[in-house]
Amino acid sequence: MLHLPQLSQKPAAESSAAPTEETDRRPLPPGWSSYITPEGLRYYVNSSSKETTWRRPSSSAEAPQRPLAPQNSSPYANGCHSGTKKGQPAEVANVSLRKPAMHKQPPGSVSPAKRQIKEVKETKITINCVTFPLPGEGPEQQLLKPDEWSYCDYFWADRKDPQGTTSVTGFEVLLQKQLKGKQLQKEMAEFIHERIKIEEEYAKNLSKLSLSPLAAQEEGTLGEAWTQLKKSLHDEAEVHLKFSNKLHTEVEKPLLTFRGDNFKKDLKKYDHHIADLRKQLASRYASVEKARKALADRQKDLEVKTQQLEIKLSNKTEEDIKKARRKSTQAGDDLMRCVDLYNQTQSKWFEEMVTTSMELEKLEVERIEWIQQHLRQYTTLRHETDMFNQSMVEPVDQLLQNVDPAKDRELWVKENKTGDVRPVDMDI
Repeated sequence: MLHLPQLSQKPAAESSAAPTEETDRRPLPPGWSSYITPEGLRYYVNSSSKETTWRRPSSSAEAPQRPLAPQNSSPYANGCHSGTKKGQPAEVANVSLRKPAMHKQPPGSVSPAKRQIKEVKETKITINCVTFPLPGEGPEQQLLKPDEWSYCDYFWADRKDPQGTTSVTGFEVLLQKQLKGKQLQKEMAEFIHERIKIEEEYAKNLSKLSLSPLAAQEEGTLGEAWTQLKKSLHDEAEVHLKFSNKLHTEVEKPLLTFRGDNFKKDLKKYDHHIADLRKQLASRYASVEKARKALADRQKDLEVKTQQLEIKLSNKTEEDIKKARRKSTQAGDDLMRCVDLYNQTQSKWFEEMVTTSMELEKLEVERIEWIQQHLRQYTTLRHETDMFNQSMVEPVDQLLQNVDPAKDRELWVKENKTGDVRPVDMDI
């Protein structure tokens, strides 16, 4: 968008000409083009110097010696951010034929930079120095790993902590998950340890009970079954003691030793790396905001100086406008540079977030599978214990099935009988 002198009226040399007609049919000097505002006012633009004027340049006038601006020059050359499309002529792309204001100010007198910035802010939003598209704006983003609920797709934004006082980054949420997993793993090991203590105490009590003299005098087939039952308690105690030992070596210890102290150090490295990138991003964003403010100030200064032409037309004022335009150009270049650096830093942060979050996801899968493996070992040992206990009970069960009250009575009678001659009646 070009900034034209904001004259309150057309110059006298132009006032007699028809608004939409070119009275002078002579060709314009090299580099000059003419355009017409929506009100029918004709103005002239030099594509090399970006000079804009109401007066028709004379053919004898020499083209400005200022070199052509490079193709990648700042789009803020006239205090605005141009939305030039590829392949569109610069002199056409840089001219806005918007409806002029009531005092017939020429196109470009009101910079569209603010309008474009507003449009950018309506489609994007920056939260904690990270830029996101607004919902429904721009192309729909596709998940990096669809249908997997992957960490790399769902932890880009920050969220408030439960107290709502500070923000917690998505990456910190992932780190907290790892630390919580480590703590839960430790608690599982403590649970198994308590289970081991119960087994050890149970084995100790079973062994002690097996030596009890209670009912030791029972005889016969029932006495044999009773003796076997007490012996099975001793054997069962041995089984439970072995079970507790295996729980310690095959379940508790692996849960305790999985990912030792170095694990937290590794997490801190991840944390510091991503945090440093966020700090760099915040610094880049601050630079962008500073450059944006500087550009706005330069644009405002350029507009003020342009408006001064309405009051007084002088070489000094025109020179001030040229200086202001150069400063606006420089401010625009600075803003583009800062935005480019910001985008580079955000891209680096994005890449590291994806890589690191995928690594944390892999670590979580390994943790869950490790715990699953050793809890299954617990159930395997428990089944083995049950089978051993069953084998200890089977002889008891067999002897109980062979208990015969009649036989026991026979054995007891033979051993304890006092005589088999029955009493008879007394004679007179």
